[in-house]
Amino acid sequence: MDLQDARVLVAGASGALGGQLADLLHERGARVVAAGRDADRTAAVASRVGTEPLLFDAVDTDSCRATVTAAAEQLGGLDALVVCVGVAGFGPAVDADDAVVEELFAVDVLGPMALVRAASAAMGERGTVVVLSAILADLPTARMAEYSAAKSALATWLEVLRREERRRLTVVDVRPPHLDTGLDGRALAGEPPRLPAPFPSADVVTAVVEAMAADKREVVFVDGALVVR
Repeated sequence: MDLQDARVLVAGASGALGGQLADLLHERGARVVAAGRDADRTAAVASRVGTEPLLFDAVDTDSCRATVTAAAEQLGGLDALVVCVGVAGFGPAVDADDAVVEELFAVDVLGPMALVRAASAAMGERGTVVVLSAILADLPTARMAEYSAAKSALATWLEVLRREERRRLTVVDVRPPHLDTGLDGRALAGEPPRLPAPFPSADVVTAVVEAMAADKREVVFVDGALVVR
């Protein structure tokens, strides 16, 4: 897609990765609306990109849909959606708390699905959706069963969406490794297992924008490097 003047909603812009993506897309000439849960951080990103901030909670699918509608109204339409929402949970699978698992799937799976469905309706004949899943979709990890399952579910849904809407939507699934965003320190429950050294989030941001500009379908981690394909 041509990023110059593209109308883009970044959902999750109050997070480290989403904020960087909003900034880089703005630098590349896109018109960006920042949406997030944290009012102060979302407002700071919105101020940098020159639009009005939107607040939403990924647990609430009605809030997700309303945010897409508000972004399309603000921009006069929508060409792309970037979804950077997510929470983690750790611990043995048999010890997982039902309420924690429910919230984890709501944020990591149901929220992104609702955002994408609403964006698809707002995009018209052609659009791009970019969703951050995780390497866990390819490499389920011990003591991260529910988190792995959520990311696998999301990645599977995106693959089917790509097939169903291949003539109308470019679907980009981003599956990075453990990043330097501090997500592991904000888990809903449990302590993380031993994780590899965090990968620079700035490299992921650059790869995502490259994928959008080149109409690619995946950003994956292979043999220690990000691959856009």
